[in-house]
Amino acid sequence: MGKARLEGKRAIVTGAGSGIGRASARLFAAEGASVLAVDKTKDAVEETAAMIAKDGGKAIAMAADAGDEADVKAYVAKAVSAFGGVDAIYANAGISGGLVPLMEQTVEMWKEILRVNLIGPFLAIQNVAPLLMKQGKGSIVCTASVAGLRANAGGHPYSASKAGVISLVQTTASSLSGTGVRINAICPGLIETGMTKPIFDYAKGRGTTQKLGQINPQQRHGEPEEIAAMALFLASDESSYVNGQAFAVDGGLSSTHPFVGKLRV
Repeated sequence: MGKARLEGKRAIVTGAGSGIGRASARLFAAEGASVLAVDKTKDAVEETAAMIAKDGGKAIAMAADAGDEADVKAYVAKAVSAFGGVDAIYANAGISGGLVPLMEQTVEMWKEILRVNLIGPFLAIQNVAPLLMKQGKGSIVCTASVAGLRANAGGHPYSASKAGVISLVQTTASSLSGTGVRINAICPGLIETGMTKPIFDYAKGRGTTQKLGQINPQQRHGEPEEIAAMALFLASDESSYVNGQAFAVDGGLSSTHPFVGKLRV
């Protein structure tokens, strides 16, 4: 058997209480990392850590708000005290919202979505990057979205926040030039998670589950584990020459314009 892909690495995963974050925390641990699993919901993130322990991995659970500066400083300090440092962070935590007409959106709605989805990754970067720079290496991964690439994949504030994450990753890669620290983003398409549960529940209620994801070339929705696989690659040394990029993991949705029906071949 080959060496585990994150053997000896110390990783932080935010939004680890469910969905993509939970799948990523479990995969990171299965591949040898010591994982600090962070989520705002205490019971959920403790459940994630328990799953990892049951599978024979190493994880610590911590409740924290990814968009709160004091909480971010606290979870980074926890990782350092528990593991002796950090080698990778997956700033995945995020919230949805804003699916109301533009003229009905409020400033408060925008502020909260930007606080968690954009300021959260910024705070993660600001507090983890200095540790990685001292080591001369390390990986930062952020969750963006296909909604940050094109219109009609999310509400206005959500889409703007994710476009901001992509720009944050690109500008940070430049700012960290020569330090050995890499940063990349993942842009998921339609993935079945707690965030997208209303969409899936609505489809199930209408009996149209089979249509979810139908407009991408693979004609299906994705699973959290498929995003976790990309996060693992970007967190590992296998992606040592990958930096400043935003990767769409969306079944090909962002490669084309949506269409109805099938093209003749």
